[in-house]
Amino acid sequence: MNRTGLFIALALWLVIGIVFGLYPELDLKLAALFFDPETKTFPLKLNGWAGFARDAAMWVAWAFVLPPLVALVVKMIRPDRPLMVSGRAIVFLLVTIILSAGILTNLTFKTYWGRPRPVVVTQFAGDQQFVPWWDPRGDCARNCSFFSGEGATAFWTLAPAALAPPAWRPLAYAAAVVFGLVTSGLRMAFGGHFFTDVSIAGLVTFVVIWFAYALIYRWPRTRFSDAAADAALTRLNMPTYRLRQRLFGRKTGAEPSV
Repeated sequence: MNRTGLFIALALWLVIGIVFGLYPELDLKLAALFFDPETKTFPLKLNGWAGFARDAAMWVAWAFVLPPLVALVVKMIRPDRPLMVSGRAIVFLLVTIILSAGILTNLTFKTYWGRPRPVVVTQFAGDQQFVPWWDPRGDCARNCSFFSGEGATAFWTLAPAALAPPAWRPLAYAAAVVFGLVTSGLRMAFGGHFFTDVSIAGLVTFVVIWFAYALIYRWPRTRFSDAAADAALTRLNMPTYRLRQRLFGRKTGAEPSV
């Protein structure tokens, strides 16, 4: 998560955006590699093992979300106890997954950017008009193509990779990138997304993770400690906890010092 990585991501974003903006037919040519004109389908979409691999990829990604999520829920129930997971890791992992795979993808672009998926455009036996990545005026009404939610979720594994021990971090980054590329390739092979949908999803996710990491771990003015995160969650959840204790007739004891 250094500046070189950020510059590379921004440069790729610029190049892909410009090239595929000027020559949008490149998206169609790449999607056509997975399309069978005789059956007028994306054959891999009907393959059971490929479908299982797609689902498994999401299970793997969300498995990384489970530990910080469980730790947060436990802290909300028992704020008098220390966090089970690093406080900064909880904030970093949950904020980045919510922003990249939730708010920016599904609640924003996929809802309001009407780009049809490859499987429904006329070039691939569908009934909707193809539009380039920059055009939100497509015929898609909901759950549209730009940009890929599953691609963003797969590339989000760069976030837990950033928290790996320094000696293992390069390998963790490489594994996360390969995981994101394979998952995104499957989405293209199924006719679910164009190349620009999955590539921009990965780049947006990386930029979100980069800035979140810098804010929480690197920049002196904004970074904070695990103890500070634990204390903040204790203060936030303690009033509700003490109220529950009183309602059930249990002793609350002295409020812990934070």
